[in-house]
Amino acid sequence: MSTQTVDPASFRSFAEFYPFYLQEHSNATCRRLHFLGSTLALVCLVMLVVTGRPQYLLYGVLAGYGFAWLGHFGFEKNRPASFRRPLYSFMGDWRMYRDMWTGRVPF
Repeated sequence: MSTQTVDPASFRSFAEFYPFYLQEHSNATCRRLHFLGSTLALVCLVMLVVTGRPQYLLYGVLAGYGFAWLGHFGFEKNRPASFRRPLYSFMGDWRMYRDMWTGRVPF
């Protein structure tokens, strides 16, 4: 079944959703852009804690979603699942990030 015909809202658990999430990130450039955005978001979180300056929260959100959406629209040529399943997509971002660090998902 094509992932284009799957409604991300139809998944009842994150365990069901994550394989779909990985299919939606089959393009290596898209995955790398997600990785970069997530790393920058973590740097911004550290900066928020260290400096107490709230604008780092905004910078982190912009970096995380900006790079991810660039990957989807520019390279993967699909619509981010975060539009229909924001919590599972957010969880998927961080699970894929971890899985890339551990070698379970190709970088």
